[in-house]
Amino acid sequence: MARVLGWWRHVSLAGVASGLLIAPTLAAPAGWEVVCLASALALGWMSRSILDPRAPPGPGVALTWLVCLAALAALAGLGIGAIRLAAIERGALQAPEGSEAHVSGFVAGFPKRSLGDVRVPLETDDGRILAVVPEPVGDLTVGAEVRAVGEIVAPEEGFARSQVERAGAVAELRAPELVPTGGARGGLDGVLDAARSRAERALGAGMSEEQSSLARGFVLGQDDAVDPATREAFARAGLAHLLAVSGQNVMLLALLGGVVFALFGAGLRMRLTLTLLLIAVYVPIAGSGPSIERAGVMGAAAILATLAGRPSERAYPLLLAAVVTLLIDPRAGTDVGWQLSFAAVAGIMLWARPIGDLLAARLPRHIPDRLAAPLADGAALTIAATVATAPLIAHVFERVSLASLPANVAVLPAVAPVMWVGMAMSMLAQLPPWLIAAGPLHLDPIAWLGWIEGGLIDYVVRVAETSAAPSWAVAPVGLPGVLPPLLAGIAVATGLSVLLAALGRRRGLGAVRSVSLGVAVALLLALLPAALGTGPGAPRGPARGELQITEIDVGQGDATLLRTANGPPVLVDGGPPGAAAAEGLTELGVERLGAVVVTHDELDHAGGLATVLDRFEVGELVHAQPAPELQAMARGAGIPIERVAAGSALRFGRLRLDVLWPPRERFADPSPERNADAVVMLARFRGWSALLSADAEQELTHLDPGPLDLLKVAHHGSDDAGLGSLLERSLPRLALIGVGADNGYGHPTAATLTTLAEHGVCTLRTDLDGTSGVFVGPEGMRAWSERGPPGCSG
Repeated sequence: MARVLGWWRHVSLAGVASGLLIAPTLAAPAGWEVVCLASALALGWMSRSILDPRAPPGPGVALTWLVCLAALAALAGLGIGAIRLAAIERGALQAPEGSEAHVSGFVAGFPKRSLGDVRVPLETDDGRILAVVPEPVGDLTVGAEVRAVGEIVAPEEGFARSQVERAGAVAELRAPELVPTGGARGGLDGVLDAARSRAERALGAGMSEEQSSLARGFVLGQDDAVDPATREAFARAGLAHLLAVSGQNVMLLALLGGVVFALFGAGLRMRLTLTLLLIAVYVPIAGSGPSIERAGVMGAAAILATLAGRPSERAYPLLLAAVVTLLIDPRAGTDVGWQLSFAAVAGIMLWARPIGDLLAARLPRHIPDRLAAPLADGAALTIAATVATAPLIAHVFERVSLASLPANVAVLPAVAPVMWVGMAMSMLAQLPPWLIAAGPLHLDPIAWLGWIEGGLIDYVVRVAETSAAPSWAVAPVGLPGVLPPLLAGIAVATGLSVLLAALGRRRGLGAVRSVSLGVAVALLLALLPAALGTGPGAPRGPARGELQITEIDVGQGDATLLRTANGPPVLVDGGPPGAAAAEGLTELGVERLGAVVVTHDELDHAGGLATVLDRFEVGELVHAQPAPELQAMARGAGIPIERVAAGSALRFGRLRLDVLWPPRERFADPSPERNADAVVMLARFRGWSALLSADAEQELTHLDPGPLDLLKVAHHGSDDAGLGSLLERSLPRLALIGVGADNGYGHPTAATLTTLAEHGVCTLRTDLDGTSGVFVGPEGMRAWSERGPPGCSG
């Protein structure tokens, strides 16, 4: 019974955490304070008899007491969460939707870049608000003062609303630009801002721009400047966690601090106290996100337990971290990073020790113990965290990185040095410049460390790119809803725990093989829903009021599908000869087509349309220059044929297709190159617009379509001297490229990708992302791909 009662602290914290977690979705009942007070008095009275040594109760009474305590704690957490949410909302800027606002305030968090927009949390005299401005936006330092004039907009439901709420705001400010004033915050926030700025500058010394952006991601969690292609490589390799500050950063900081303080002769208690202060400074400098707050609280709890001379149970700091982070913001539980962080720590608590023991027992005997133990422990931490987070990653991102385990093991030797060197650079930057440069050689230690940091980062990047390159690196997995990821998590936890327990009793099977087998079994259990047909694939169709634009993966060619909820779908081109386009349409749930547009009679665009015309009911065939074979097929099937030129318009419900190219005079005098006469159309739908460029590059057409939301890049991403000027005028947020892997043409070219990246355009390409596209409508723009969430989406 004493053992049961000993869990009262854990039960209390778990109950409070549960109440705080559900507070954003469930209102606290009226009179909850009175119920909590009365229940607390009742439990206190019960405790006197339960703890009476003269008449100890049975286990059932103690268990009932714990259940009542958990219910009371949950109710208290629910009520406290409601109070915190109300306080956060009171601190938000309140203004009527649609009104014009003149805002002056300070940047309160790291900017987030997504789909051509930059989201910046601002702290103003009137409250917090999330400013949304279009690219290009230069570097914005946290704490810098800015001005903006824009429109107050209610956030869209879903991800956009959660971003606004996590910023402590209730509305967005849609503004054309943010104007820095040169001012900065004062007080303690200003001191921390200055320290962060010095750390940011130091992490650029002695390194290239790309290395510097990654160093700031590794050490400070500032990944907004990381190249989207590099970020995607890290995601495919299962290394994205390196670009976000987490418990790993706090652990490595504590180790580094302990070593440095020991070098100066500090005793154990002094080292722990100074490390506690170091963590308290590092957390706000690193952005105070939910994951780093959780890690900071856990580290602080463990250190305080050590200072008090009480060995802390492993679960207690985790529960304490959950309560503290949710007290700061009850909506932190909706943050994916927060969820992954807790899942990883839980996995480490469950499995790191037995996996480490198995690995250590089978390492070659010639490896010294001082090296073998860190190797086994590091690999065990990686394996435990990777397996524990797999079901959640499959649920949220609809894919699992199969390259994650080997990639994480490969970067293991460099991760700690990258963090330590970067942290050392950040610490040195806080010293006066004259003190840093002091010495007989007058060397700059920050630049010298930067050279080392750059080499380590290059190694990590090489591992990420190599691991992400194979097509099998990422497996699409769908765990929708609540039950599938829950069942997958239970299956993984149960299966791996049972397997490790059995292997711990029987060492006959080699440890490395055993752990590999356990990981394989766990991943198979996590992937079981995909094997049963619940993988993500492509979305089945647009919701009411939405337009879905899809670039179907047909290899080296183009096939673009446009469809709305109420109008007939339209297919623009069908890729090379074969059934790829027809099969893609079937997978997307298309049964009939309102029209098929053949932009020009080239095999990579028109070759697959013969199969489409044969398999699907088609409303009409649309063309500009002749396509004899397709026209003959259409006539034989009784399909109407329409010829279009610049100035023509096609309507399909609320979807309108305006033909911009070729001019009608080209009918009599066509270009010897068919690409130059390809049909270019501007799709319009409820205020949204997309330019479908076919193979007609901007350097040939010189079109000016006005502001765009989406660009279908011309000619599979070939060089286009006019692309930069088009992007500057039209400012699209997303680009689609239909291109095949290993196409032999070098498509898409480096110049085109660079131009798109420089203009902040999120780019999806079928050779990497598979069938990809976007939904536009009342909820804004949502990009997707069959191989998982786009690397440049928010």
